Amino acid sequence: MTPIQALQKYFGYSAFRHQQEAIIQHILDKKDVLTLMPTGGGKSLCYQLPAVLLDGLTIVISPLIALMKDQVDALNVNGIPAAFINSSQSTQEQIEISTRLKNNQIKLLYLAPERLFGKESKLMDFLKSLPVTLIAIDEAHCISHWGHDFRPEYLMLAGLKTEFPNVPVIALTATADKLTKKDILEKLNLKDPEVFISSFNRENITYRVIPKRNSFNQLLAFLDERKEDSGIIYCLSRKSTESLAADLKEEGFLAEAYHAGLQNDVKARTQEAFLRDEVRIIVATIAFGMGINKSNVRYVVHMDLPKNIEGYYQETGRAGRDGLPSDAMLLFSPGDAIKLKQFAMVEDNPDQSRIMLKKLDDMVNYCQLHACRRQFLLKYFDEDFPANCGSCDFCLTEFTKFDATLIAQKALSAVSRLKERFGGAYVVDFLRGSRSEKIREEHKQLKTYGIGADISKPEWQRYLRELTAMGYLQVTDDMYPVLKLTKKSEAVLKGLEKVELVASQTIEEHQPATEALPFEAALLNELRNIRRDIAQHENVPPYIILSDASLQEMATYLPQSLDELRLISGFGDIKLARYGREFLLPVKNYSAKNGLSSKITHKVPKRERKAKTERTASSGRSSDTAKESFTLYRAGKPISEIATQRGLAPTTIEGHLSFYIYKGEMEVTELVKQEKIPAIKDIVESYGAEKLAPIKEVLGDDYSYGEIKAVVAWMRKNGDI
Repeated sequence: MTPIQALQKYFGYSAFRHQQEAIIQHILDKKDVLTLMPTGGGKSLCYQLPAVLLDGLTIVISPLIALMKDQVDALNVNGIPAAFINSSQSTQEQIEISTRLKNNQIKLLYLAPERLFGKESKLMDFLKSLPVTLIAIDEAHCISHWGHDFRPEYLMLAGLKTEFPNVPVIALTATADKLTKKDILEKLNLKDPEVFISSFNRENITYRVIPKRNSFNQLLAFLDERKEDSGIIYCLSRKSTESLAADLKEEGFLAEAYHAGLQNDVKARTQEAFLRDEVRIIVATIAFGMGINKSNVRYVVHMDLPKNIEGYYQETGRAGRDGLPSDAMLLFSPGDAIKLKQFAMVEDNPDQSRIMLKKLDDMVNYCQLHACRRQFLLKYFDEDFPANCGSCDFCLTEFTKFDATLIAQKALSAVSRLKERFGGAYVVDFLRGSRSEKIREEHKQLKTYGIGADISKPEWQRYLRELTAMGYLQVTDDMYPVLKLTKKSEAVLKGLEKVELVASQTIEEHQPATEALPFEAALLNELRNIRRDIAQHENVPPYIILSDASLQEMATYLPQSLDELRLISGFGDIKLARYGREFLLPVKNYSAKNGLSSKITHKVPKRERKAKTERTASSGRSSDTAKESFTLYRAGKPISEIATQRGLAPTTIEGHLSFYIYKGEMEVTELVKQEKIPAIKDIVESYGAEKLAPIKEVLGDDYSYGEIKAVVAWMRKNGDI
């Protein structure tokens, strides 16, 4: 059986994603591999599919019991015999699994790392008596001191290559910066490994950062539109998770708290209820979620600042694993950063403290960003991306600006008069003429004391954030950060430079990069009920039977036969035989009742991204999604056709192509007539390139956003802006 045949038979997909095919081939060739792939990108398939094709046993090292159970349930439903051994089982259960292993009746065995190398563990000797053909180490970043989730027990895994010298090892992670990646390769003792890095872009997630004010009311406003959706809300402390969960229950939400301090049976019950859609919202510390495969989480909210970008990226990545539109919202307060700096310090280890503080600083920079958040995230993971993603709060906001030179001069003057020795909160109180005894008496005698009394405290806080983002102020990295002037400050203070700040902002209507299909809502509800009943009967979470995405496809394309149902994502041979008729019958009945026919011919298979290993990739690696659009355009397809084929908006495709103009791989005249360029260039030079709407308004209907984007990219390439 070939890999593609196994993919269809067991997993119900007709094409590989990201670099899965190349990774699987390397494993089948008995080579070691390190794979960095985004959460929800299909990492598990990279070892589960070879396990089916190889004759012996695949050992999977996994850090959490919940992850093991989840994946084992899913594999068994797909007709792949799998099991786990962990502390939750009785001795009798473990004996039965050992017997099945001896009889070669299990293809994948999941284990926690500490079970392998425990002092009295005889497991290693037992495993060496079995035909082990592959070892997979999931969440491999746990081995690194520099990673965001270091686990000492992972250090023992270097012994695997000693115990199984001829068995290929695949290490997998969704989050690793350069330092962590280097650590993984060294500490796991991998032999001449191939490194695969997929695009980190989760295009179906919309990222938002909102200044934290009345956080509970802000959360309720967000949840009010998502009452039927599953979501995860992260808090910094255990106490916060419990109080917030209780408050949400009072508001009528199905919410439960989850943190490491709860008893194991409570945590297990809560997690199981969430996986089975009996609880809609989990309010958790970061103890929750690692390895959770629940595919229909529609949103992730951070009530407090995460400690680093890696953790934030991994936590937000728990939303939308089924590929449907999802949201990530973070409520930010600068005060959270000050609290977290104390936790970032590692006793007697200045090097690690410095790295952790730098990671926290990167997280704060992301929150205070006045540019595309997706671009910032991807750049953090060494991936290029266009400057306008169309689906983060910055790119979805139309800003109206005003001349704020006088306000800027007041702020900069206050920082200067205070000898650059105080933080933002003190500067704001000083500007507003606060009577608080916190304000020193000598400062109350200064000319600038109270010169900003006409501006509210929240407005001043926002202005200081903007001035910092624009480079007129900087915040120190100390435990107690203070505001300082920069080289750019002097020109403003002398009246030589004009400063514009945001007066108001309007959220634009947008189409998400990945849109929900135009499905039959009543049919979808019926299919969900059928899925729920099957899941209860088989004692597994509903999404393990079929994902929300598969149900939406059925409610959209209305398959009328088993052969047509096979074309729905997620229906492999095993699931088709087990559940095909149960799902097909209601689709046919609904179609007949409503005079509808099959639309399966409209289902366009997704084009898959080309595989690329780190060794062959150029250092300026562009994002996979932009490259795919560029490749189709070079093949002669018009933008409208590419947009239809890829399920994206035409403006998104234009943004992808503009990126290649900026890189110098496309001429601007391919997208814009030569005679139009001078007019666009002139307006961009006058108005700036930060937002396109004002430029479009001045140019009028004869000029498109795509043309403006292309000229802006060309000007940036030439250094004109």
